[in-house]
Amino acid sequence: MSKWVDVCSVDDLQQNSGVCALVDAEQVAIFYMEDKSVYAINNYDPFGKVHVLSRGMIGDIKGEPMVSSPLYKQHFSLKTGICFEDESVNVASYGVRIAGDRVEVNLNGAAQ
Repeated sequence: MSKWVDVCSVDDLQQNSGVCALVDAEQVAIFYMEDKSVYAINNYDPFGKVHVLSRGMIGDIKGEPMVSSPLYKQHFSLKTGICFEDESVNVASYGVRIAGDRVEVNLNGAAQ
């Protein structure tokens, strides 16, 4: 069952950066891109073992949107959560959408 949780206003986001939100006891990193698309992944960096991915630099690798961990610089796909350097490692990716002027996250939904 889909459960969309209201997280924040779109105005709370800054383009080309991430923020962290607590959604049902999970730290979720939400990224607002230049083209106004949004992505949500778990904020936990499995290499550094801390919640920091929302503070990473965003960009793309071969057209795939990604975030670079601020600690050890591994790159994670914002679509799938898979680590580019080690595909056996990933973080959860979540459904995220903009509904009106609100950002909603679905921890049980697939990333879009």
